[in-house]
Amino acid sequence: MSPQQRQVEELLGWAVADPSGLDDAGYEQLLATDEPHLDALGALADAWRAEHVAANGTGRGDELTFVVNRNLTTAAVAGPPGSPQAELRDALVDEAVGLGATELCVQGPLPPSSPAEDGRGSVDDGYLDLVRALHERAPQLHLHAFRPAEVLDAATRSGRTPREWLTAAREAGLGSVPGTGARVLDDALRPRLAPPVAPDLTSQQWVDLVTTAHEVGLRSTATLVYGHLETHRQQVAHLRRLQEVQRRTGGFTELILMPWTPALTAPLPAPLPRGLPRSAPGPSARETRALHAVARLLLGSGGPGHVAHLQVAWTKLGGGASPLVAQLLEGGADDLGGLLLDGAVAPDAGAEAGLQLTAADVVVVAQRLGRTPRQRTTTYADVPLDRRLPLP
Repeated sequence: MSPQQRQVEELLGWAVADPSGLDDAGYEQLLATDEPHLDALGALADAWRAEHVAANGTGRGDELTFVVNRNLTTAAVAGPPGSPQAELRDALVDEAVGLGATELCVQGPLPPSSPAEDGRGSVDDGYLDLVRALHERAPQLHLHAFRPAEVLDAATRSGRTPREWLTAAREAGLGSVPGTGARVLDDALRPRLAPPVAPDLTSQQWVDLVTTAHEVGLRSTATLVYGHLETHRQQVAHLRRLQEVQRRTGGFTELILMPWTPALTAPLPAPLPRGLPRSAPGPSARETRALHAVARLLLGSGGPGHVAHLQVAWTKLGGGASPLVAQLLEGGADDLGGLLLDGAVAPDAGAEAGLQLTAADVVVVAQRLGRTPRQRTTTYADVPLDRRLPLP
């Protein structure tokens, strides 16, 4: 056994007793874990998943959870009453209800529009109008909408502070916000991860906006985009910043680790800089498995800043039935995320159109894992019996 393998074995032994108690250097070493210890790392993370998801009170350790949701892009459904967008919006919302959805996820910036005047100068309440319209059409649906960058845009257009806008949006029917756009919370790296045509938030802006959402009573997801130019040290530092927010607010519902998508960022340099945990662009299966396991140990094993749920980004990992998704669900993850219903009215009206799961798909995955499938709400509560999808 090499000295490095011996050190990983010692770290795994310490993590059995206190998985959230390793120092940053220890987690960095675990992120580099390969066989023969990768399976052991995943098994340890899975054991803590079973124990601490059950202890958290929002689930049981033998479950595989999922939410029935529909994605919509802001641009597709934002418009005044009587407009084509409003007619499409109503049809899509009605269809989502008919298909059994409990959540609408709306993301994307609002297109420029002619602002109204309310005595304070030019004011554009288009985002808030969209919240009201969606909530009034189907108040039974949980509205999960607007990433931190869009919250800032909405506040700026309306002449409000982010806190004022988020409070108004919550009162109008907003239920929670997506914590996407975090990428990696490192300002030396973030410009390389941003879409080339869109300005990006700083790390502190992202943290402040998400924290403010939590403080006004809106929960959010937490995210990390991995497999680009970040190092293991930057990955651990990102998870630590999420942990700090969770200690202060308790507002994160789950953590979603998302592999880097080349089409959404600037081109990578060639050759890649030295010191990266990968030799080619994009994460390997080994890196994906190690990161999910370490995230479970660091954030999801009952310590301070505990985030109970770890969701698998199945749309970016080969689909819900892929072998890698199964390995992640056996290596610390407990949630399969959303079914992402497309419907028939306008299947391309949401992000990730063409990618969807059925309840039968979830049952098959759960059976292979020896777990019980459970439909959940956005905040991991039980769905009322009369609104649950029938499971085969």
